[in-house]
Amino acid sequence: MPVCDSKQAVSDYSVFGLTIRSSVPMPELFPAPGDNSPDVTIAAGPELAPGSVAPEVTAADGAIVLGIPDIGRFTIRGGDTILVEPIAGVADRNLRLYLLGSAFGALLHQRGVLPLHANAIEIDGRAVAFMGESGAGKSTLAAWFHDRGHRILADDVCAILFDDEGQPVALPGLPRFRLWQQALEASGRSPEGLTRSYAADDWDKFDVPVAAGTAVSAALPLAAIYVLDRGNELEFRRLGGVEAAEAVISHTYRGGYVTAIKQERAHLDACIRLARQVPIYSVARPWSLDRLAACSEAILDYAKRALAPPARA
Repeated sequence: MPVCDSKQAVSDYSVFGLTIRSSVPMPELFPAPGDNSPDVTIAAGPELAPGSVAPEVTAADGAIVLGIPDIGRFTIRGGDTILVEPIAGVADRNLRLYLLGSAFGALLHQRGVLPLHANAIEIDGRAVAFMGESGAGKSTLAAWFHDRGHRILADDVCAILFDDEGQPVALPGLPRFRLWQQALEASGRSPEGLTRSYAADDWDKFDVPVAAGTAVSAALPLAAIYVLDRGNELEFRRLGGVEAAEAVISHTYRGGYVTAIKQERAHLDACIRLARQVPIYSVARPWSLDRLAACSEAILDYAKRALAPPARA
């Protein structure tokens, strides 16, 4: 069990089904319930001089080392420890952006969990994930679902694990979604009172926190995956075989880390297994806020019908 420096103030958080004991404050996360032993320890190391960190993703002594210029260095070891060495003067939120993103992506890979670049919501007690590249509208769609009563399970990173019965489940991720200002205002929200996702005057993407009652706090069975794509009209198409597996592979979050930790075979097997067990659909749709409501209504209707049990003859 990793040990955190007793001289540092620590707090326990919960994310991805893990109890996180951290000396780096992470206000985006919910506090961990109870008094469980930590699954993961995050410790703050010494500050680094500006300009001293080069971009890198390297494997060393069983760990992954991520170097992010102007942010810091993250050493992720054994799936249970992250050492954070910040650049002196880095904004806290910028440091956490990479800690909760890339560093946790590496940690999940080390633990044998499959992280997808996806949002996930709850529909009728099951998880439905929406994969897509950055800018595909995942968070905008999640916000639309949230505002209509569907609980948020994950934003940007949807972690998938196979349970004791071999069934894929989606683990609860970060309880927030991020929206560009245009999408934020289109959803009826104002940026006033919200925090920019990245501390920069020209960065108009904002964190929208999700209240505990509207976030899923436990793993849910994964019922379907939709791959968001661009099209002139709304069109659904079920993917099969190699195409479905390739969609999972290409939308694996921080998939480039797989080679660094020498888990190529395990990752490929997990992607194929998931594609065989969960229906995967391509959704082509216009990327226009003017058509967001109509397209989202149609996606919800399609998803509900796809989840419904077949009618009896």
